[in-house]
Amino acid sequence: MTEIRKDPFTGQWIVTGTEGEQDFFTSLALQEKTEWKVCPFCPGSEKVSGKEIYALRTPGTPADSPGWEVRVIVSKQAALQIESDPDRRPEGMYDLMNNVGAHEVIIETPDHIKNLSNLSVDQVTKVLSTYQARMRDLEGDRRFKYSLVFKNQRKASKYRLGHSHSQLVALPITPKSIKDELQNSREYYSYKERCLYCDVITQELKDPKRIVEENDYFVAITPFASRFPFEVWVLPKRHNCDYLRESYDSINNLAKILKGSLLRIEKVLDDPPLNYMLHTAPYLREREGYWGTIRDDYHWHIEITPQILELTGFEWGTGSYIEPLLPETAAQILRDVKL
Repeated sequence: MTEIRKDPFTGQWIVTGTEGEQDFFTSLALQEKTEWKVCPFCPGSEKVSGKEIYALRTPGTPADSPGWEVRVIVSKQAALQIESDPDRRPEGMYDLMNNVGAHEVIIETPDHIKNLSNLSVDQVTKVLSTYQARMRDLEGDRRFKYSLVFKNQRKASKYRLGHSHSQLVALPITPKSIKDELQNSREYYSYKERCLYCDVITQELKDPKRIVEENDYFVAITPFASRFPFEVWVLPKRHNCDYLRESYDSINNLAKILKGSLLRIEKVLDDPPLNYMLHTAPYLREREGYWGTIRDDYHWHIEITPQILELTGFEWGTGSYIEPLLPETAAQILRDVKL
């Protein structure tokens, strides 16, 4: 039985039981041993990859066929199941619910290209617009409280697909890491009556030693207290708590700075494994269940985290990080990259 269980010690929700015993050990044995000879994300493999949920495609071309520019499918390794209700309930002192949610894969290009940064700005804009379209659609399902877009980008390998894609999950809960951001933002706003993120942007623009690049709409920075070497955050200069409400012009400018930031990281670190995550406000639905200032005190953003250091007992034991490189140094190195 697949469930979402609440950790009573940390308040985090854990998705558990997604594989049976035999499936778990089989998948462990197959990790890094399956060589892909035909890419299921390339045109012509639509029947293999799965049924199309959404696509940007050439007019007149039918679903589940070539002719698409960006394609969205249900993940075949979905950790969440959409055909259920949360049914939150106790088990003695514990708290759990059914494993309900959406888990989608966004195939970002019909071309067999590994990294988003190698796509054109126009294509990246289409990808980012697709994120927005899918998040808006899932907003209509009142079972879901939060949606997260993330990318797991890995080094080239014959055991990996090597076809640029990202993932979207919609959840019946708001993740604790997001709640912590929301709480910190609310406390800052309550004290200063200003958005924490807007104040950070103002300071970074005044003293640009941590700025990687910027345009009229966005700024990319190495955070003051970076967790990882060459960690980069991309933030909109204009205050907005909700990515779903960004304009097309804004998303086009986001495509430029996201592509540039990823290229800089990839050039400096020789195409490292990395993740990025899009943090936005929970589904507000007229602010249902949230405080009245959330539109004023929160600020959506993208966090890019290169995975070049192994986490140790210090990080796991304390929840803190040892970052060997000053973010000011990292920003200078990234700024100096010739694109």
